[in-house]
Amino acid sequence: MTEWIELGYWGLFLAAFLAATVLPFSSDVLLGLMLSGDWDPLLLFIAATTGNFLGGLLTYWMGYLGKWEWIEKWFGVKRSKVEKQMGRLQRWGKWAALLTWVPFIGDVLAIALGFVRAPFWTTALLMLIGKGGRFALIIWIVTSAI
Repeated sequence: MTEWIELGYWGLFLAAFLAATVLPFSSDVLLGLMLSGDWDPLLLFIAATTGNFLGGLLTYWMGYLGKWEWIEKWFGVKRSKVEKQMGRLQRWGKWAALLTWVPFIGDVLAIALGFVRAPFWTTALLMLIGKGGRFALIIWIVTSAI
């Protein structure tokens, strides 16, 4: 983790970006470590939210392109997982984008949102709200405990 901290806000941005893809990565621990240091919480919020949001949009666009071969090869996500999330989308619709921050299902949900061609701007806004809310809550909890 120290090598990521050495990269500063850009390191957190990159970690949050990777965490929003289906790569097995978590930026939460890095954010917590940086919050216990001398880092500005507002800039940490901006870096984490922006990185995670852009990573989520990349995942959405991979689903939008709808090439199963790419999704399975590059993201390692099985078609059955995406189809399961698409079933949930029929119930929740574009509001499911608020949950793209949830570990394990959020990435697949973003792919499914793209695959069903959920309206981009609405999906992006809801995704941003969900991801921003998550990081705001983490920052609030950690700074309250310090």
